[in-house]
Amino acid sequence: MNSTTSSLPSSGGDPDRLRLAVQKKGRLADDTFELLRQCGLKVSQSRTRLYARVEGLPIDLLLVRDDDIPALVAGGASDVGIVGGNVFEEVRLAAGGTFPAKTVQALGFSKCRLCIAVPKEMAYDGAASLNGFRVATSYAQLTQDWLSKAQVKNAKTVNMNGAHELAPRLGVAEAICDIVSTGATLEANGLKVAETIFESEALLIGAEALPEAKMTILEALLGRIRGVMRSQNAKYVMMNAPRAAIDAIGEVLPGAEAPTVLDLAGDSSKVAIHAVCNEEVLWEQLADLKALGATAILVLDIDKMLA
Repeated sequence: MNSTTSSLPSSGGDPDRLRLAVQKKGRLADDTFELLRQCGLKVSQSRTRLYARVEGLPIDLLLVRDDDIPALVAGGASDVGIVGGNVFEEVRLAAGGTFPAKTVQALGFSKCRLCIAVPKEMAYDGAASLNGFRVATSYAQLTQDWLSKAQVKNAKTVNMNGAHELAPRLGVAEAICDIVSTGATLEANGLKVAETIFESEALLIGAEALPEAKMTILEALLGRIRGVMRSQNAKYVMMNAPRAAIDAIGEVLPGAEAPTVLDLAGDSSKVAIHAVCNEEVLWEQLADLKALGATAILVLDIDKMLA
């Protein structure tokens, strides 16, 4: 743990407020603060500070480096944290696979992949092609774990904190292992993806056990988070349709629970159908609904949804 932790506030104050460690800046931080906003939570202080109070639930934020978050949670300085799965798994592996923090909820954002990349001119034919290679990476534990499971012989990792793409050109390593998004940086440096070794997303991690008061706050937070996640692709669909087509329409609507069916005034042969669809509604599905006799079809976004 670096000097950041020494600047954190002491454990004084309300002991029943939940402490949540989040990344101070970067893509994960932006996505995290957007999630908090969608959960109806307002951060009352500037993100340039190391500590902030949340309005809406009794939660305090610790604004820190992402690679400090697992240790803060494991050490009890924070109750929960939001961190990239790649960072959490790297720390967990470094601890020998036993670590006093656990995944509470996968959050579905800040997705990325950790990949082995090799020179474009190399004929790559599976993991055995890496036998004897040096692999430059800042994820030594994840890389070595994959190399061992793939039974790559005599390969070793070379620790680098940046500019991994230059390692083969400089003769530091024959391959690299790094986070890849579009692959444009690899392409510009004469490299290609050979293997994806880890798929990552943001995780809400937590201590193994929390006091009852803090568990109550965490459950309230989780309820809001899961409501936001369920609503992201969910749609509210309304239409008028022939009564005889109710069952067929239910089969077309993607991920829908039992729809609400209402009688239409003055026409006993038709009904109004309202349904929550837990998947994106495609134009092709709207055409299928129309073919079944549905009219006045409306597809609306859902801002919030609780089960």
